[in-house]
Amino acid sequence: MATVSQVELDPRAKHEPQVGPVRHRLTVDDYYRMAEAGILGPGQRVELIDGEIIDMSPIGVLHAAVVNVLVRHFSQRLGNSTFVSSQNPLRLDDENEPEPDLLILRPRSDSYATAHPGPADTLLVIEVADTSLAYDLEVKVPLYARHGIPEIWVIEAATRRTHVFRKLLVGESQTSGYAEVRLVEAHESLPFAKIGNTGGEGSTASLLQLLPPVA
Repeated sequence: MATVSQVELDPRAKHEPQVGPVRHRLTVDDYYRMAEAGILGPGQRVELIDGEIIDMSPIGVLHAAVVNVLVRHFSQRLGNSTFVSSQNPLRLDDENEPEPDLLILRPRSDSYATAHPGPADTLLVIEVADTSLAYDLEVKVPLYARHGIPEIWVIEAATRRTHVFRKLLVGESQTSGYAEVRLVEAHESLPFAKIGNTGGEGSTASLLQLLPPVA
């Protein structure tokens, strides 16, 4: 049996490349074939991020309430100038298909019946975080930035605080983040951007106006 010193002195050990485990990335097509084959059950909450299947957190009562009131609020405020989509896929590229809590989309003649929306269709992405705040801020916001999503909100369900990301920073080859980053407290007005045909910026409500007070 070779000793440690013999291994260290063996010239082959110095020149052979050290190869670590290779991660196999899934495409969106692979992802859908897994669902069709029953590998992913219809009740599983998962999304595809950078070629990996990620388990999504269960939807708590407060999480659901925040999403529901925002769907109602945006639908009433924006009318037919946009398309409001809740917890449905957003096709970013061949290895990324997240399912944001809320999407504000450009109207499309097919009402998104022929293909999921992509970055060019998207005006605003909203994520509601119960236990996923760090993941949403550190993984999903940069992912959305890389794909040119113009505005992101990450709402903390427990405190109703909203992290707002706007004005994409464009580098030499791709977008790298957001020039405007704000933390909006629950009592402050939500900073609606120029969405749809609503004209200039307008702030019509805070989360405390839309939901019962934080316990």
